[in-house]
Amino acid sequence: MNGAESLVHTLLASGVETCFANPGTSEMHFVAALDRIPGMRCVLGLFEGVVSGAADGYARMTGRPAATLLHCGPGLANALANLHNARRAESPLVNIIGDQASYHRPLDAPLTADTEGWARPVSAWVRTAGSAARVGADAAEAVAAARGAPGQIASLILPADTAWSEGGVVGAPLAVTPPAPVAPQTLREIARLLRSGEPALLLLSGAALREAPLLAAHRIAMATGARLLARMSNARIARGAGRLPIERVAYPVEQALAQMAGLRHLILVGAPPPVAFFAYPDKPGALQPVDCAVHVLSRPEQDGAAALAALADELGAPAVALPDAGPRPEPARGPIGPEAVARTLAALLPDGAIVVDESVSFGRGLFANSQGAAPHDWLQLTGGAIGAGMPLAIGAAIGAPGRRVIGLQADGSAMYTLQALWTQARERLDVTTIILSNRQYAILLGELANVGANPGRTALDMLDLGRPDLDWPRLAGGMGVEAARAASMEQLADLLAASLRRSGPFLIELML
Repeated sequence: MNGAESLVHTLLASGVETCFANPGTSEMHFVAALDRIPGMRCVLGLFEGVVSGAADGYARMTGRPAATLLHCGPGLANALANLHNARRAESPLVNIIGDQASYHRPLDAPLTADTEGWARPVSAWVRTAGSAARVGADAAEAVAAARGAPGQIASLILPADTAWSEGGVVGAPLAVTPPAPVAPQTLREIARLLRSGEPALLLLSGAALREAPLLAAHRIAMATGARLLARMSNARIARGAGRLPIERVAYPVEQALAQMAGLRHLILVGAPPPVAFFAYPDKPGALQPVDCAVHVLSRPEQDGAAALAALADELGAPAVALPDAGPRPEPARGPIGPEAVARTLAALLPDGAIVVDESVSFGRGLFANSQGAAPHDWLQLTGGAIGAGMPLAIGAAIGAPGRRVIGLQADGSAMYTLQALWTQARERLDVTTIILSNRQYAILLGELANVGANPGRTALDMLDLGRPDLDWPRLAGGMGVEAARAASMEQLADLLAASLRRSGPFLIELML
């Protein structure tokens, strides 16, 4: 058995059954091992940013790590932006990064790079395999590290000679430490301050945004008068009929400050203190009031969902009915706008759908106005590095087969990882992508004003996606995805409904 074969056996034994891959020469023995050893689903991406984003989406829906296969340091570099997003999403993920043979590395061949140095900022665990005999044990440690609460990125660098050399040993799967419980004293202290009646807010993140923890948070809020908010950007939120509607911290600083106004206590549930996305002249970076006390119910590595349930019991908070979302709306007619798109989405979204939201500026009205939809999960861009949406949709569709994925996708962001459409077509994934086509980096037009800049023609040209206009039906068609253009709300509703009745991917360019 060579090192590559021991690696595949170890990954499978440790529960890693999917590999998103963009291989090169250094990884050929791993590729050959994947061919000889059954059990691993291998998904090809034409760009490493698609590979890493897909692994993130898979982890968000399964709670388990997939492997990525990346080619040397530059391949890792291509994957870094979506690895950054995955780290912010607390997604478990195992990178397998091929590298120069150990004895070839001193020759400084063209692809030689500081692969460990590039991996460290996005990884909680990094190691370069030293021998074929150690590869299996290293892989078992990598999987255990990735699965450590709340979910982490592990990067195993595989010099080519450790893959092709004989002497590989399958690593035994390692036990994974579950999320740590919250101390009873912490629960009592938080319950005491909530009973005080002073203005308080629970800021939720991570697993606290699933259906059952949200119900527990609702019990707490109804019993104490505390308010609830989700973080600005979240890996996954349970939404729709029968689930608690929860607002997010607003992106515009002024709106976020208004949400926090008057607070005396900010209680963090798996979340860091809220901050502005960027610094702006004469605006604060921290969003809570200066005289607001910050308390921690649970840290990210702790069991925030169990902590909310225990806190509700500590308070003696009874079960209460959820707010009535009312009947599902009808698809919107008339002018195209965020509220109209949200209404149509809420009307047509199938039960159990997954919404992947990289709608950026246009999308600020979509979340708040689509709560009346059927039960669904909502995935967001967590790290701010655009180009995640269409890769996330790949991983979500593979991780949750049978559930339709709806991608709300800004046109400028989509161009970062256009190759994701090819993988959607190749894998016949049930993904509907709605391209929000305003043909500009619209969010940056607002940011020019926010930072006090006075743009001229050169600046505005750098934010314009025209001359030539992007033609999304032709771009999608070239990737093997059927597509059509919608210039009205009626056309959007018809195309969206039709896409949901068919299998495989479909793209709608919505002209804004």
